[in-house]
Amino acid sequence: MAESVGAAPYPDSGRIAARFAKLKAEGRGGLVTYVSAGDPDYDTSLEILKGLPGAGADLIELGMPFTDPMADGPAIQAAGLRALEGGQTLKKTLAMARAVREQDADVPLILMGYYNPIYCYGVDAFLEDAKAAGIDGLIIVDLPPEEDEELCIPALRAGVNFIRLATPTTDDHRLPTVLNNTSGFVYYVSILGITGTKTVEADAVREAVERIKRHTDLPVAVGFGVKTPESAKAISKVADAAVVGSAIVERVKSALDEGVEKSAIPARVLEFVASLAQGVRS
Repeated sequence: MAESVGAAPYPDSGRIAARFAKLKAEGRGGLVTYVSAGDPDYDTSLEILKGLPGAGADLIELGMPFTDPMADGPAIQAAGLRALEGGQTLKKTLAMARAVREQDADVPLILMGYYNPIYCYGVDAFLEDAKAAGIDGLIIVDLPPEEDEELCIPALRAGVNFIRLATPTTDDHRLPTVLNNTSGFVYYVSILGITGTKTVEADAVREAVERIKRHTDLPVAVGFGVKTPESAKAISKVADAAVVGSAIVERVKSALDEGVEKSAIPARVLEFVASLAQGVRS
């Protein structure tokens, strides 16, 4: 099993562990939802974010907009640019998390994105503010295990889970390195390429999840290709959770393209999330 190094204990008694324990007790997989902070603007985004737990999201990934999101497909790239053009910053993203935490003490909140904004913020200051805002975990897609001293180890010492990505090309030789210092859960990228561009196949995912679980006791969540209630249902039956991101973000863009009033966008997005939640619960 994966073990921590550098005197960095796993923060294994927090909201993420509690939520996966609850899901296991209920005998079902979970729904992890991704939204891009500040898209299409701060207030609308915050209303969506606050509504996610009530719509059935079990865990929430909050995207930190960045100018060069190399792992993300067109939908999330465009969402990030809309947010940045609207003045979204990392400080504002943390403020959004804080606002959600004030109304919901239990839902796990995970920041997902790239290292550059955190580096510019300052690692120590960022972790202090993230912890104060109620952040439970980080997914930083451009920091490999070889760079653990940069952010991973400080995050673990601060009591913030560091969630790592595994991919179809992560073989059994590489997997223990990827899992070392990973906590909270493992995020399995079910397809090769960028987010939102392909459809995931449940049979292939089942084999990959079984292989990962031979190396770790951590839950495995699967994303990068889950787009519909049907696919969320299929993935949640072979993994501990299904992650939906691009399909949610696309609901924002389609509403903007149709000229929908911004005040009506949250209801549209949350209706879709509710259909995803019904899928994983059916």
